[in-house]
Amino acid sequence: MHEEQRTSWERDGYFILRGFVSRTVCEEQREHAVGLARRDAAGERISPAYVLKEPRLESPDRAPEDQVSKIFRLHRQEEVFRTFSRDPRLLATVAHVLGPDVDCFLSQFIFKHRGSLGQPWHQDSWYFPFDRHPQIGAWLAITEATMENGPLWVLPGSHAEPVHDVIPDRREGANLGYVEIVDHDMSGAVPVLMQPGDLLVFHSHLMHKSTDHEAGAVRAAMVFHYTEGGTIDHTKEKWGFDSPNNDFVPVLRAGRSA
Repeated sequence: MHEEQRTSWERDGYFILRGFVSRTVCEEQREHAVGLARRDAAGERISPAYVLKEPRLESPDRAPEDQVSKIFRLHRQEEVFRTFSRDPRLLATVAHVLGPDVDCFLSQFIFKHRGSLGQPWHQDSWYFPFDRHPQIGAWLAITEATMENGPLWVLPGSHAEPVHDVIPDRREGANLGYVEIVDHDMSGAVPVLMQPGDLLVFHSHLMHKSTDHEAGAVRAAMVFHYTEGGTIDHTKEKWGFDSPNNDFVPVLRAGRSA
């Protein structure tokens, strides 16, 4: 990390790399995700990737990709995403925090269409009952993130908090697995407005949310999550089942591409 990034990471729990990749790279990822959505809707096998639909938008009159909320497990076999997950610049940044052995364990392409609900305040570590912390999220803006299309909001400094208790998201049409932190003051929150190709790097304890998509075109993003190599996943012990989303793939060993 550069000094400014290190300062922001330690103080705020995140930083943004503006213009990390070109718009061409973003469009390539979007086109690939659209193709997966269409193949899945046609009954083709896309495993290990899988599609989670947006409950509020399912309709036979909409294109397959316009009904999708997220596509998970893309970093093992889908080459365009696998390549990005191993970007040397990104891994150098991640290794600064996690050390020389790193796994990518979670990936998701997010389609946020007009009419989609936002995700309530949460910490990613609540979903990651692992034997060590933190994990690192890398959130790539595929399209512009504006105040109207449901951007992320973050609470600077909240990465220093422990993992908070949550309540289920009780809104009608909320995505499966959404939960909400209700025991913390969020008044210091700030929006994360981004252009295609910008990359948000954030701590897994950082409290963040997204707002409802109220206007305009789809807001798309691609997110990767990294952890120290050798991390043990205790999801089954915590909830009684293995995570359908986690897929641990070594990307660095001893500081070299795995």
